[in-house]
Amino acid sequence: MGSFHSRSEEVQELADKTGFTSDQIEHLHRRFKQLSGDQPTIWNLRQAPGGLADEINFEDFLTIMSYFRPIEMDMDEEQLDRFRKEKLKFLFHMYDSDHDGKITLQEYRKVVEELLSGNPHLEKESARSIADGAMMEAASICVGQMEPDQVYEGITFEDFLKIWQGIDIETKMHVRFLNMETIPHCH
Repeated sequence: MGSFHSRSEEVQELADKTGFTSDQIEHLHRRFKQLSGDQPTIWNLRQAPGGLADEINFEDFLTIMSYFRPIEMDMDEEQLDRFRKEKLKFLFHMYDSDHDGKITLQEYRKVVEELLSGNPHLEKESARSIADGAMMEAASICVGQMEPDQVYEGITFEDFLKIWQGIDIETKMHVRFLNMETIPHCH
């Protein structure tokens, strides 16, 4: 964030853009500084030839984190539905790396392999099998019984919404802000 002179103005603009309070923005800024080593950007969050950024600044970080902000208790059903769809659209785009409106088996395999790559007990072939099984499940939910020669082209956003139906994404996918002053620090 900029100099002290324009800081409150900048924080207000970020609050308007993201829906976070100024306290939450300050908290996330401290976390960003920890993650970046006090640098203006974080590098290599996800290396992908599909155009995803290799580095992000604080505003980008805040925008991404805004998809994970907690629901507000005074939201009506329409607002809650829009909030849910925004979160799911963000998730969908994480998988749809070529931005063609479909999550293909190859795209899904790549994400699953990335997510599971840190597990030394899981081989790449196992991750591939997990992805293949999940894609078959998605096809059965979205298309129903398929003919043996029928090919499932991939998960559209409408399919993605069907898959996530009944799952409480609003409360499972959110940032939890702790009051750091009340937590004892270990030395």
